[in-house]
Amino acid sequence: MRARGVKVHYGETEALHGIDVDIFENEVVAFIGPSGCGKSTFLRCLNRMNDTIPGCRVEGEVTLEGQDIYAPNLDVLLLRAQVGIVFQKPNPFPKSIYENIAYGPRLHGLARRKAELDDIVESSLRKAGLWEEVKDRLDQPGTGLSGGQQQRLCIARTIAISPEVILMDEPCSALDPIATAKIEQLIDELSDSYTIVMVTHNMQQAARVADRTAFFHMGDLVEVDKTDRIFTNPSNQRTHDYITGRFG
Repeated sequence: MRARGVKVHYGETEALHGIDVDIFENEVVAFIGPSGCGKSTFLRCLNRMNDTIPGCRVEGEVTLEGQDIYAPNLDVLLLRAQVGIVFQKPNPFPKSIYENIAYGPRLHGLARRKAELDDIVESSLRKAGLWEEVKDRLDQPGTGLSGGQQQRLCIARTIAISPEVILMDEPCSALDPIATAKIEQLIDELSDSYTIVMVTHNMQQAARVADRTAFFHMGDLVEVDKTDRIFTNPSNQRTHDYITGRFG
């Protein structure tokens, strides 16, 4: 994906001041920065989730494999299948574990027979590291799982429709350390097959899982670089001050 000159307005307020960034295939990119700096706002630009916010206006260009995702004739439903999102708080559907996964493939016509749908459900749960834990209770509600399991169920639901990019908006902030470690391991495994863009308030998490890290501050993308360079030798003083805890 590629963004050029992306600005976001909420009414008269400009929340993003012209963001330029490239996101490469099969990499994990972390967005860090203090609360309210624009990192989640920009993440939502990448699959047009800001369209759902009244008074929100997006300017600039965002492309996926060269196609303008803000083109008037673009099918937003199809875009959100290509660029899936996992939210901060696990949000399984009030359906069975099986139906949580099957809903998307059924909606997009990815399976013509029950056997094909069964394969997608099992494959998605395996990729999300959840199959062995739930294979004997697929007919039970997804809402009955633990918080960490629910978040992995939401990840399985996202990958069931074969996206190219997975957006994650602070996917571990509501989880305990053990569940967080499982999600981080999962992110590392999924990056072999998917591009992952994540917002995190946890700098140590960005250091553990991201190939590149982007630092946002007050609506600006201050810098983006390889993660180890951002944390050991950033090129911008604002990044250095944030990393060393001088503000946050």
